[in-house]
Amino acid sequence: MGLIADELQDVSKLCERTIPGCRLVSCVQSLVRVEIRRTVTKTVVVCLQFPPNYPSEILLIELKSKTLSDLLLEKLTSVCEQEVKKYLGKPQILPLLKFIRSFIDENPLSCCYEEISIAKEKLLDLQGGRDELRLKQKSSSLVLKIYQGEYYLKTFIYVPEDYPAKPVVLQDFDTNFPQLFQRFCIGQSKEIARRCTEPPLNKKKSCEQFVPKPSLLQVLTFLGQFVKQTPNEKCQICKAACLPSNPEDVETNEDADEHVERVYCGHLFHQHCLLTYMKTPPFQGGKKCPSCAQKIYHDKWRVTEKIAEDRWAHQQARERELKEVTEFFNDL
Repeated sequence: MGLIADELQDVSKLCERTIPGCRLVSCVQSLVRVEIRRTVTKTVVVCLQFPPNYPSEILLIELKSKTLSDLLLEKLTSVCEQEVKKYLGKPQILPLLKFIRSFIDENPLSCCYEEISIAKEKLLDLQGGRDELRLKQKSSSLVLKIYQGEYYLKTFIYVPEDYPAKPVVLQDFDTNFPQLFQRFCIGQSKEIARRCTEPPLNKKKSCEQFVPKPSLLQVLTFLGQFVKQTPNEKCQICKAACLPSNPEDVETNEDADEHVERVYCGHLFHQHCLLTYMKTPPFQGGKKCPSCAQKIYHDKWRVTEKIAEDRWAHQQARERELKEVTEFFNDL
């Protein structure tokens, strides 16, 4: 038997027994095809062919995957080609398959490689800025730091083993935004991730079967836009900045006029501006946000249109009475 035949025999005997998650699909001289699977989304199909001068030349390597990004596979192929050069003149298939399995095990974030690449390129200011997105492969997590002026947000984002079937999880959340914004940011991030992995609560009969989708990029996009845009947002009534440039000057008294409130549509108002607007006609059809025309919902305003209109009329009547009394005494 020749060297290639001997190697094929060893691969046939040892491949599935010595490499976890390995399934031998084809093992002939024209093509060796092996599937290496850790999870559904961390699966690579390895296609190998022998060059004319094997083993003095390296194997011809092609990697395929329905879930991992093409860019990752392209880079992994280059790494594999460098790795098998260590085995020139020797059998290369089993060492290569073990290397690929080790790569999958040691790089759990490979399943979201494309999402991470997009976030680095389009969402964060990584070139000369203070933003940071650092990968921690051993813990399958990312360290995210985003800055806008003096405001910042820092958090760990854990990517579960069975991602994207399970959502990413925010851990150790730290920011100097006011408590109202912290609660909104954490809650909205969790809801975005949940919607990616759980079917809608109100299913329509015509809806197709729900399929979980990746949640990392959607959460990163929300957090990036939140930090970059929120410090510059203005009150929808007075058009003044809602947040001061120095986070230490933020109004924390929830009863103060300058305290910032976020309504259901997401726009910001100073508390005094919001309450004044809500108490001023017209009331028909409910009060709507001046910017997006969505109906305003807020915990501090649970008054019906009828009651709001009656209160306005009562207030106007009292003001007219006071004006008449003042004019009466001025005429004396």
